[in-house]
Amino acid sequence: MSRPRIQTPERIDDELELDRSLRPRCLEDFVGQPALKEQLAISVEAALARGEALDHVLLAGPPGLGKTTLAQIIAAELEAPFVMTAGPALERKADIAAFLTALEPGSVFFVDEIHRLQRALEETFYPAMEDRQLPITVGTGAGARVVTLELPPFTLIGATTRTGLLTAPLRDRFGLQHRLERYELDDLATIVTRSARILDVALEPDGASAIAGRSRGTPRVANRLLKRVRDYAQVRFGGVVTADAADAALAMLEIDELGLDRLDRELLQSICVKFEGGPVGLSTLAATVGEEQDTIEDVYEPYLLQCGLLKRTPRGRAATRLAYQHLGLAAPAAAVEPLF
Repeated sequence: MSRPRIQTPERIDDELELDRSLRPRCLEDFVGQPALKEQLAISVEAALARGEALDHVLLAGPPGLGKTTLAQIIAAELEAPFVMTAGPALERKADIAAFLTALEPGSVFFVDEIHRLQRALEETFYPAMEDRQLPITVGTGAGARVVTLELPPFTLIGATTRTGLLTAPLRDRFGLQHRLERYELDDLATIVTRSARILDVALEPDGASAIAGRSRGTPRVANRLLKRVRDYAQVRFGGVVTADAADAALAMLEIDELGLDRLDRELLQSICVKFEGGPVGLSTLAATVGEEQDTIEDVYEPYLLQCGLLKRTPRGRAATRLAYQHLGLAAPAAAVEPLF
């Protein structure tokens, strides 16, 4: 038996580079989100024509829809330097000041998970975003004084999965605010086909559709499933991703026709069977399935709600008749109907 291949730093770097290669580099190559693309294209072209920095941009939406990719595309379209950080990484005002004072004119400063920025630090961004100024306190005690540093023109792009956690003063300082929606099946199939071409995977159209249909409307999930199906097809189907190969691979991964995995179904099963359809409190449900409440609320619930399989009520979570049908269970007379 051959020895397993060890993940050396070089191989990990190669895989990261491969993941980056799947990302589109310009708005023209970005699939889906047509209204958002058109608005961004006009804003970028107008900013270039005036020779000004693009207005600050807020990108919102569920994980995996392309917020980071769009930020990189905006920088590329503006032919501007791209600087990236994340809200949790900014722990002190000095951290923000270090980034802002090092920006080149016209730079795109991308802050991922900006909703996790500490409230005490938000005020540092206010004068920087509005007036391109950074007040700094020099000295302590009675001899302290405030020195204002002038900042070069720049564009702040914030990405968030939870817009409601942003304070109004910060949110209102973004001149361009866009929300990314989950993708249509045709767009996902196009993304899978493009990624397969980059990965040099033999992919049939029905194979692309099979993967797209179980990707939960999310390009990141689609690309992840494509890699797993590629592995299965290489070993069992001669390297060609057909619909049969995709179905067999995804069945092995316990991903059903709606894109639900084993943990999604376990969550629904607990509500339907152990709690007779609910409602059941979030803390009780978390203890039952062995997951954190935040994980259930942020990771599992959004897609189950979108599919009409779950409903939030004042008394807790409840399963709908569609959930019983999907699990192959007989729904009780009191089962909650989904709301659309």
